[in-house]
Amino acid sequence: MKSLTTGTLSGCVVYVIVFGFLLTCLVPLGMGLGGFTSTISADFVARTLEPYLCPDGSHAEIITFQTTSTDEFGNESPATGFEMQCVGPGGEITREPSPDYGFIWIGVIGVASLILAALLSFVLAAPAGVIIGRLLGRTKTAQ
Repeated sequence: MKSLTTGTLSGCVVYVIVFGFLLTCLVPLGMGLGGFTSTISADFVARTLEPYLCPDGSHAEIITFQTTSTDEFGNESPATGFEMQCVGPGGEITREPSPDYGFIWIGVIGVASLILAALLSFVLAAPAGVIIGRLLGRTKTAQ
């Protein structure tokens, strides 16, 4: 077997660096976006996850309720809670209310941002390698 060339090895290192940088930016941003959209557009999220969380023949409904939240100093403040329940055709509840739809949605958006970071790393690795090479003064000149 041939040994790895320096170009291949450095290309892999540059890809890992770019992937790590994009990962630290995109995944927290995606998870924050997932948390935000799971409350702001809760009906859209419920309709999207309905086929996976509700039994056949039932539909998802978001219920909201007033609750309290405790901050880091132990002070309570008013908050709004969101839960998804599945309701059958006769109005009976087929799945008890639960906030798990939000956690699943945040996970889906987090995984999508991870995949986006991996794809963008392929696109940006070559330009980043050129920039790193110029910064380190290791560019080849035509002779």
